[in-house]
Amino acid sequence: MTLAVQPPVAPMLAKLARELPRDAGLFYEPKWDGFRCIVFRDGDNVELGSRNEKPLTRYFPELVEALRRELPDRCVLDGEIVIAGPNGLDFDALSQRIHPAEKRIRLLAESTPASYVAFDLLAHGDRSYMDTPYATRRGALETLLAPARPPVHLTPATEDPEVANDWFSRFEGAGLDGVVAKAGDLHYLPDKRAMVKVKHQRTADCVVAGFRTHKDGAGVGSMLLGLYDDGGTLHHVGVASGFSVARRRELVDELEPLRAGALEGHPWAGWGPEGAGGRMPGGPNRWNAGKDMTWEPVRAERVCEVSYDHLQENRFRHATSFVRWRPDRDPASCTYEQLDTPVPYELAKVFGTV
Repeated sequence: MTLAVQPPVAPMLAKLARELPRDAGLFYEPKWDGFRCIVFRDGDNVELGSRNEKPLTRYFPELVEALRRELPDRCVLDGEIVIAGPNGLDFDALSQRIHPAEKRIRLLAESTPASYVAFDLLAHGDRSYMDTPYATRRGALETLLAPARPPVHLTPATEDPEVANDWFSRFEGAGLDGVVAKAGDLHYLPDKRAMVKVKHQRTADCVVAGFRTHKDGAGVGSMLLGLYDDGGTLHHVGVASGFSVARRRELVDELEPLRAGALEGHPWAGWGPEGAGGRMPGGPNRWNAGKDMTWEPVRAERVCEVSYDHLQENRFRHATSFVRWRPDRDPASCTYEQLDTPVPYELAKVFGTV
């Protein structure tokens, strides 16, 4: 490639906030829940770079074709790969794309085609925009993508914090998980947390039904969480992790009394590496086939409160944070009813012109 910005490029990142910043000169965008992707196009040569700078190109052949058709001959864009399902963005369908079989990828490209939502411009023609203020980059991006058609989209942006706050409340049901704020004079800073992301934060009481040992072998790395449905089935909904070294060791002692006879009548006793379908403890890791996903069962008798930011398809989209033990809660009372689930918002309104 002979672009003004050459691959690979580490995307600019954002630091977390819980309140929407309202400083003068800020721009706001919806925070898309997909695969971060920097697109490099040099004529017929299109490369899709991921957040970890590894190529995504082979996993999205339908996007490569669309980007050749809809983008200028020589440009570099930052954005997100997403898949729109009937109830909003479908991250599970997106993650299915990371598959070793070419035939499987082609089949999914036809049945669940992906879209690309652009939100920044790094280069066009022989010009690099990396040292250009964001406000200027945004204006150039709008001009660049004015003729683009689906599945290539320009993300909405506003300078009005009230509009951004409305997005924060309404767009979550479509699978978006917050709002990003960028200063108008911000240059593009690869791998730097120079933006601000505002995400939802809620709490839930969950049953602890197992744990995984930390990768360094010292203590509990994560606790496996469950919630009951209306039929009394305990579903694996995610993990609580991010413990300090000292806390990991404390959890070993706290969970030890629950390990004796844990598999007898355990709701997840039959789940092995291949399992019976769905997301389960011990299932293979799609991102790292060599990662150890084995887990240790404990009797489903203890409840903990966790904080979470996003619920998707009846499970936590990201790892949760442990808040405290809840000895006052009966495990059977830990159901999906307690969760604050937003009403889905029509995805076409998020895309604007779709």
